[in-house]
Amino acid sequence: MPSNDVRLRQQLLRRKPVSAFLADAEAGAEQGDAHGSGLHRTVGSFQLTMIGVGATIGTGIFFTLSTAVPQAGPAVILSFVIGAITAALTALCYAELTSAVPVSGSSYSYAYATLGELAAWVVGSCLLLEYAVSGAAIAVSWGQYLNDLTQRLFGLTMPAAIAAPPGDGGYVNLPGVVLVVLCCLLLMRGARESALVNTVMVLIKLGVLLLFIVIGVTGFRSADLHPFAPLGFAGISAAASSVFFSFIGLDAVSTAGEEVKNPQKTLPRVIIGALLVVTAFYCLVALVGVGAQKWTLFNGQDAGLSEILQRVTGQSWPGAILSAGAVISIVSVTLVVIYGQTRILYSMGRDGMLPPVFRRVSVRSGTPVGNTLIVGAFIALLAAFVPLDWLANLTSMGTLVAFAVVSVGVIVLRVREPELTRGFKVPGYPVVPALSVLFCGYLIWNLPADTFVLFAGWLLLALVVYFGYSRRHSRLATNEAAAVRSTAPQS
Repeated sequence: MPSNDVRLRQQLLRRKPVSAFLADAEAGAEQGDAHGSGLHRTVGSFQLTMIGVGATIGTGIFFTLSTAVPQAGPAVILSFVIGAITAALTALCYAELTSAVPVSGSSYSYAYATLGELAAWVVGSCLLLEYAVSGAAIAVSWGQYLNDLTQRLFGLTMPAAIAAPPGDGGYVNLPGVVLVVLCCLLLMRGARESALVNTVMVLIKLGVLLLFIVIGVTGFRSADLHPFAPLGFAGISAAASSVFFSFIGLDAVSTAGEEVKNPQKTLPRVIIGALLVVTAFYCLVALVGVGAQKWTLFNGQDAGLSEILQRVTGQSWPGAILSAGAVISIVSVTLVVIYGQTRILYSMGRDGMLPPVFRRVSVRSGTPVGNTLIVGAFIALLAAFVPLDWLANLTSMGTLVAFAVVSVGVIVLRVREPELTRGFKVPGYPVVPALSVLFCGYLIWNLPADTFVLFAGWLLLALVVYFGYSRRHSRLATNEAAAVRSTAPQS
């Protein structure tokens, strides 16, 4: 019996070597070029940066000041800086691992290379939770913003029964389903086309935010910045916790490891570059916002940026522009979220952890079509029928667990494979990875108790799938079985 326990422990802790990941990626790229059976390296640095920016800057910045400013006052600017520092700790860890293991799969692949198969499966489950639930929640909100835009432009709105969130006045959220279908159709055409469309949409929403900054600064009054921190450091910290989740999404860059050119140099550069772009826009929007409007007026403003511009210009047209920016923002985020999830599932399928349909790539488009259809159908069903308010914290839980594992993975890989080629190394090692783990742990600790219960239920379901299918079908298990057969005495 003890031997069985040892055997099980060995199975759960077996790791996929970094060399095997790199071999799979290069083989896939060569097959993709020649036979269409692997992913194609067609995404450049600028397009990948736009993927990172597009996944991170969602609708939050258009509305988050309404909740964050009442907590911190004008010092909300510092809250964004703290959020950026927290995100930067993890971003630096991602940058090192993407340069050392430049493959699709994000932190699932990193966990498989450093912590073992069971840890990789748990992290993969967390990523699927993060991407699926957040993708559905974002798609659900599209109908509301679309209604706001059409109301402002044409005086028309869709019935709440089909446009409002399920359980909140809506029954079937059709706009969310339509958005998911359109994003899936675009993704199935190819990564290059998807990246190009995403780039255009990201540039548009950055243009909308830049318009807010340029117009808003004309109403800037230094007197509105006093008192700067009316609620003290406690208020700044509380606001930092709420705005931190505006930085979630940078990990989407790491899911494109096998479709980007020169990944070992490009991936870390893009992750850091995307974080700098996002931080600059967030801090400028916050600074202009609190400088153009007294901080006490933010509480209860559902369309904060629109109301600020209306106050500055005395016109109603800024509201339409900001609503258009929110609509476009949701499209780009949904596109990237679905893209990221399909690439994680592709990696898990290639490792044998999921059925073969998830790793099959179209000869014509070089994309995992069947995988994309399954992901799209699942997210569309969630968006159409499931009230998602109570699942919001689950997204945070899944993200933070994945972030913490990446930071631990940096330390483990430095110890186990110190000679591995790295295009980027975390400065201040091992302090930075350790701080990243502590920050993530602190934020996890502050999540509500019901989130832990729901998360435990999700992990239980994931473990059932792992022990029922993945443990026996993983490529490492298949290779072990083949090795045993080859060494067995012939009868």
